[in-house]
Amino acid sequence: MSNASILVVDDQDSIRHFVSRALEDEGYRVTTTASVREAREAFERDIPDLALLDLKLPDGTGLELLREIKRIQPEVTVVVMTAFGELDTAVEAMSAGAFWFVKKPFQNEELLALVQRGLESQKLWIELRRLRHQVFADEEFLHSSSPSMREAYAIAEQVSRGETTSVLIEGESGTGKEYFANLIHRMSPRHDKPFVEINCAAIPRELLESELFGHEKGAFTDARQQKLGLMELANSGTLFLDEIGEMSPMLQVKLLRVLERKTFKRVGGTKDISVNLRIISATNQNLERMVAEGGFREDLYYRLKVVPLWVPPLRDRTDDIVPLAQLFMERFAKQFKKPFRNISPPAERLLCEYPWPGNIRELRNLFERTVLLESAETLEPQHLKLAPRTRGGGGSTLGQRIDECLTAAVSERGVPFENLIEELERALILKVSYATNWNQSRTADLLNVKRDKLRYRMKLYELSAGSPNNAGDRRERAA
Repeated sequence: MSNASILVVDDQDSIRHFVSRALEDEGYRVTTTASVREAREAFERDIPDLALLDLKLPDGTGLELLREIKRIQPEVTVVVMTAFGELDTAVEAMSAGAFWFVKKPFQNEELLALVQRGLESQKLWIELRRLRHQVFADEEFLHSSSPSMREAYAIAEQVSRGETTSVLIEGESGTGKEYFANLIHRMSPRHDKPFVEINCAAIPRELLESELFGHEKGAFTDARQQKLGLMELANSGTLFLDEIGEMSPMLQVKLLRVLERKTFKRVGGTKDISVNLRIISATNQNLERMVAEGGFREDLYYRLKVVPLWVPPLRDRTDDIVPLAQLFMERFAKQFKKPFRNISPPAERLLCEYPWPGNIRELRNLFERTVLLESAETLEPQHLKLAPRTRGGGGSTLGQRIDECLTAAVSERGVPFENLIEELERALILKVSYATNWNQSRTADLLNVKRDKLRYRMKLYELSAGSPNNAGDRRERAA
């Protein structure tokens, strides 16, 4: 980008002359100004690719001008020029969107290298955004005729305009909560800033604090050096907290402070760090019930739920199932070089009758597996291997076994009540476990039981992600 345009803003004649000559010798187009007013006028005439801003100007500050530039044209790369003793202001400028800072006096080589890195970074961001928009245009979740999904899209579009508004996305596993968090970020003024996500259920609670807030050197045994947390990495952008219901009470208090004061401390640190970010959270748990039971802070719940967004399950969007199935089939047929082109009416009926406990994620995984392993021009019911059913004795379904037991009530044999209740409980745990990919926290929430109770029941029935049916068969044979 040697032909890039650069705006230099500094009230010292010698600095403007020195910098403009060095940049022009490298082929850059340079405009120089000595005040905030002149810089605004130059910006209106021609938006530059990069701006070099002095922090102290006769009619204002470079920090004010930086915020104004980022509000009007976020893609402009800004480098601030600082004098001795202005380091804190330079850090504040970077929090406001500056690419980097250079301390006066500086050498030609230092300045030119920084300008080159800034322009290369800008080029990468523009390309990344283009690719994101391209992926966004192909997203499967956009294909919907469901009124509830259209309402979700409308809420996402509206809330994206309030760039600091907290959003709580609720819905079952696999419905697309992460997609909606990305969507809100992409449509917001922060779209060219970081989108940082973390699954609160995937990281041990004792490590989650360090991941979020970072730590100072020596804060604990393995803290051999300072580490920036995700809060700092997401500064000026969006932080997405998935499975927020898994956050410990201690961390809930710290997160509430960030939402209220926009500051936090690293683990082992004493200095407040300011951040400007939007926090989007998501859960498949009933946080309102958790609040009532004392498992989640009420004040944090309402701060997170400034705008609630509900993502409906796939079973409530039956009109979307076949179009989504066709989309996935075509995508994977192209990827795996398979001849699949059509879905037969019987296969369509089978897809629409299935309850899809794993929602869109399950539908997508089904077609990836089916297209990879099968081969035909038309997809038929025999090609579809849906989630395995719960097996009972003799291979009968749970419904059949219940019918058999109820029928036995009119006979002298009576009803095997304990066995029936046990089989029903085992079957429910197994079905929900399949739907949540054996995530015990999600399974416990959907079954409305404590996680400790669920673990006890799974151990009692010898259920595990590896071989639930075989374990059940062994238990039945032993009985």
